[in-house]
Parts: sequence; structure tokens; C-alpha cells
Amino acid sequence: MVLAIQKGKAVIDRDYIISRIDPRIYGGFIEHMGRCVYEGIYDPQHAEADEQGFRQDVLAMVQDLQVPIIRYPGGNFVSGFRWEDSVGPKEERPVRMDAAWKSIEPNEVGLGEFDGWAARAGSDVMMAVNLGTRGVEAAAQLLEYCNVGGGTAMSELRKRHGRQAPYGYKVWCLGNEMDGPWQICNKSAEDYGTLARETGKVMKRIDPSIELVACGSSGIHLPTFPQWDATVMDLCYEYADYLSVHMYLDNKEEDLDNYLLKAVNMDRYIDAITATCDYVKAKKRSDKVMYLSFDEWNVVPGTWKKNDVAPWIHAPALCEGNYSMADALVFGNMLISLLKHSDRVRIACLAQLVNVFGPIMTDRAGTAWKQCVYYPYLHASLYGRGIALNVMAEGPVTSTRDFSDVPLLDAVAVLDEASGDITVFAVNRSANDTLEIALELRGFGDYARCERIVMQHEDGGAFNSAAQPNVIVPQQLSTERVDGGRYTASFAPMSWNVLRLKQV
Repeated sequence: MVLAIQKGKAVIDRDYIISRIDPRIYGGFIEHMGRCVYEGIYDPQHAEADEQGFRQDVLAMVQDLQVPIIRYPGGNFVSGFRWEDSVGPKEERPVRMDAAWKSIEPNEVGLGEFDGWAARAGSDVMMAVNLGTRGVEAAAQLLEYCNVGGGTAMSELRKRHGRQAPYGYKVWCLGNEMDGPWQICNKSAEDYGTLARETGKVMKRIDPSIELVACGSSGIHLPTFPQWDATVMDLCYEYADYLSVHMYLDNKEEDLDNYLLKAVNMDRYIDAITATCDYVKAKKRSDKVMYLSFDEWNVVPGTWKKNDVAPWIHAPALCEGNYSMADALVFGNMLISLLKHSDRVRIACLAQLVNVFGPIMTDRAGTAWKQCVYYPYLHASLYGRGIALNVMAEGPVTSTRDFSDVPLLDAVAVLDEASGDITVFAVNRSANDTLEIALELRGFGDYARCERIVMQHEDGGAFNSAAQPNVIVPQQLSTERVDGGRYTASFAPMSWNVLRLKQV
């Protein structure tokens, strides 16, 4: 029930520039975990499987998202990954016990198969190396296999496996969440930073063109944050190009008002990590700016299934749940946070794309559908390319158990320089009140109309399912006029909003 209409104002100025957005901020993540690969993107028995065994219906949904880069093969999985198992003839690949997820890994989908799928999806691959059970030598050999043209042991092995041209992967992750006690062979910051430095040193000698991502803190809640990040950066600042950060916002509580503000934690996390990197930069008297790779982020739905399935089975259902309208609001708010910090966040990977906390879901009956979080991701990827602009807003604020004086409106704008279009992404974080915002454009040309997309549902717990896939979908509203650079927008309670301002 709407209790009130609250009013505010906002200004978008051509000079309020945050950054030129790196398209890789709309990256994704595919891990050999649960049903993400097997029964997710790959299911040879499915009616829509292609000749390689990949589901064409799922691929089409990924293609529509226009995901520029996909992190692979993990995640926790990579800390026990033997890359040699994932190459060569399928019939010769071993079946392994994956200790990360207590699952059976058949290696039916390996490096070559995934590369082909990613190419069809229109995505580059962001490759990760195992710095858990393995180290410098295995990482160097994998890079040689992937990126060296020929004439060496690993590059010639690739050719014998049927791939003549190198894969040429540009971005490489130096392990995954090595600060976490859940990680296979997790390490102290000193031990990991030294290993990452030496691994990065060798990898950049093999291919100086690559970019390297060092592990930062796995979350703001860990007792080692942010000292871990400072120590790691101190040790490998010279070789790392990005520091990895991860965040999952849990919907565990009954307090809806408090949950709807949780993206504030993402803003705080990015600010703290940025300050830590800049401290190390100052300490080293360096001119180099350390950028962030937010290569795992998502909302954890309140209905997710815990990892309590039987161990040592193939493709267990892990971390699956129904995303609600409340989840979609927080999810969209996280996207806004990434864009507001796009001057430092250059890569981000939604974790994950299919089934495991996925915006795309499949079931064993063969159905595929879009969770409601799919749509903010789609809108941001399609309309969020260009110049990020601050939205300077004044309006009502709210306080809850964990947060004080938080604005109900959160928004960011993106200018498409080619078309001149301005897209505003906005969320109304109130569960009950409508926001009426007087928007003023400054320093732009003449704008004649505004096209509006809204996703909203009065029930914060509503969700899409295989049986009812369209309970929460975006609505295209009628086009409205912009009068002399001024426009009044009405944002429904608990809503994701896209304003598309068009020039004359």
C-alpha cells in the first residue's frame, strides 16, 4: 500500500563526469559449480542442444545480455583445478573429485569447449589460474598453452589438440579468494602476495600484454579486511593491474526496509578498498593507479538452497533460489553502485550466469526462464555504455536498524556520445512511498521526450518461476515530453527504473 508521495529534485550536468565506462563492467561468471555448466549451459540430452552439447535456448538468453567478458573456471573450483584435465580428447580426460564443492567433475566441458561457447555468446574469456594446490609452474604452462603461437612444448600440445591459433586471453586471475578459510589451501596475505608476485612476474615475461588480477578481500565482513588488501598490494603492486573484490548481499531477514538499503554496503566497500590501494600507491611513491575487478557480485535470495545436498555427485543443485522483487531492487542498486564507481571499477562479473545464483534458470524438465534480476542486468548492459555522470539529488532520506539517513532515491546517468541519448538508472528504495523527482538537465542540447521502463511489483516476495516466468517483467511506459530540459519523474515504491532521454 502506498502511504505517501514524497518529493525531491535532481540535476544531471554534462560536466558531472565520473568516467568513461569500461564495457567489461557488465561481465559474467561461469564456474564449474553445481548446475552452472552441467545442466546449465551444457546438456547434450536436451532437445535444444547443439552439436557440441550446449543448450541453444540458454545461449540465446546470454547473447541478449551482450556480456563482454566471462570469468572462468572459478571461483573456489579453480583452487583445485588441474588444467591439463580439461584439454585434449574428451574420451581421455579423467573424472575427478572436486574438493571445492564436493562434486564429481567429468571434464566433459573443458577449456576448448568453453572457449567455443564464449565466442558464440560474444564474450571474451577471463581465465583464472590455480594458486591453491598449484603455483607458478602450472600457471605459466597454462598461459603458454593458451597464448603462445607455437614452437614450445605447451603451444605445440595445444596444436595437437586441434587448436592452431592461440586463444590470446587478455585478463588472468591470480587465484580466487585466497584469504578465505573455506578456500582450498588458503594463505596468509604475506604468503599469497609473494606467490602472486612471483607468478605474475613469470606470466608477464611469457606474455607482457596480459592484465593480472590479484586477490583482494573476499568480503567486508572478514576480520583480515582491509589489512589483507594492503599487504597483498604492497607485495605485488608492480605486477597486478587490478585488485579483485567480491560481495554478496544476503536476503536473510524479515525487515524489508533494512534489506532494501543494503547496497550502501557496496558503496562503503569500494570506497574502503580504493583508499587502501591509494595508500599503497602513496607508500610506494608510484604513479600507477590500481583499478578494481569486482569479479563476483550478486544478491543471495532468501529462498536459496544451502549446500547440503549429498556429496560426490555430478551437477548437484547448489545455491539455487527464486529472486524476489525485493532482491531485484537491491540487485539493480548494486549495478548503480558499480557505475557510480566506474572510475575505479573497470571489470565486474555477475556471479553466476546460470542456475547458481543465476539470472537464468533451468530445470531438469528442460525448461529455461529468466529470473527478475535478469532485466536490470540487461538494461544496464544495453543502455549503460558511454560516459557515466553523477546524478546530484536532494530528497527524502530514511533510517533503519543498520543504516542512517540514506536517500530513498539512488541513481546514475550514462551519456551515449554517438546518439546523444541520456539513460538514467534509478531505484526507489522505499517499500511504500512513491517518489516524485523534478529532474533538470544542464549543459546538454535540447531533449524532446523521455521513454520509461519500469519494473515493480507490490509484493516484495513475488518471483518468476518455470510455471510462471512473467510475474515480474519490465513494462514499457508511454513516452513523455521533456520541457526545456526539465522533466518530472514518478518512481513507484520498490521499483527499478530506466529513463531514456532523447534529443530533438
